[in-house]
Amino acid sequence: MKKVLVATDKPFAKVAVEGIRQIVEQAGYEFRLFEKYTSQAEFAAAVEDVDAIIIRSDIVDKNILEAGKNLKIVVRAGAGYDNIDLVSATEHNVVAMNTPGQNSNAVAELAFGMMVFMARNSFNGTSGSELRGKSIGIHAYGNVGKYVSAIAKGFGMDVYAFDPYVSADDILKDGVTPVNNVEELYQKCQYVSLHIPATAQTKKSIGFELLNLMPKNAVLVNTARKEVIDEEGLLKIFEERPDFKYLSDIEPDNKSVITEKYNGRYFFTPKKMGAQTSEANVNAGLAAARQIVDFFESDITTFQVNKAKNEVNS
Repeated sequence: MKKVLVATDKPFAKVAVEGIRQIVEQAGYEFRLFEKYTSQAEFAAAVEDVDAIIIRSDIVDKNILEAGKNLKIVVRAGAGYDNIDLVSATEHNVVAMNTPGQNSNAVAELAFGMMVFMARNSFNGTSGSELRGKSIGIHAYGNVGKYVSAIAKGFGMDVYAFDPYVSADDILKDGVTPVNNVEELYQKCQYVSLHIPATAQTKKSIGFELLNLMPKNAVLVNTARKEVIDEEGLLKIFEERPDFKYLSDIEPDNKSVITEKYNGRYFFTPKKMGAQTSEANVNAGLAAARQIVDFFESDITTFQVNKAKNEVNS
């Protein structure tokens, strides 16, 4: 009997756990739950004889992969997967997957919650501004970007998007204006909503030169990863552009400097909150369970994010 472990330092909602359990047990597999652990050593001990793992923000590194002697698949319930050592997963013949799209609406709604909060001066009783008629640029037009565009149009914003992996025709179909390059996106838009993954190419790619292209009263909204921001450049734009504001779903490493010097020009959630809705929690967990069953029963690897070992060796 295959064994499926749900390993979550930050537990799923109870309804999500029961839904995952039902999917796993209906497939004839053993379900195991491992929550609120306190060390990677505990995690390693828990994976010793399991065939599959479902995680959230939990770290699956080389040590965990080595400990999982029978491990064949790990699924990150969510879009981001930088908490999985993909190279090591490939070396250990473990398929790594994510569940794209399941958290997308939650992330998009958070982006707009932060934008409205900042536009209305944190609801401090003073006169703020409106989003209607303002321009917003979507940097990476994937699942989250599409939800952002739909909400932005509801607000009456002018919506632009840049994504080298999405055709201009597909962007136009959604009533969004595509731009030719990232510089054009930042030049055109007072608001930029950031949705790029943290990769070798994108880390520290959002810096002073790009941000300084933005028009007056620029607002950068980051619900992606802190690693994509060049934090030295971020401090420079704060210093040189008193009109610049930064909203982020994850605190930057230089938070103390920003909070000390630039009151009223930033907002950071206390922890990463993009996927923290009951709906997203359930959707991602159930999707992860279904993907595991599909993998074992039908060899479906649609959402695999690492290379297969034969791809590396070929």
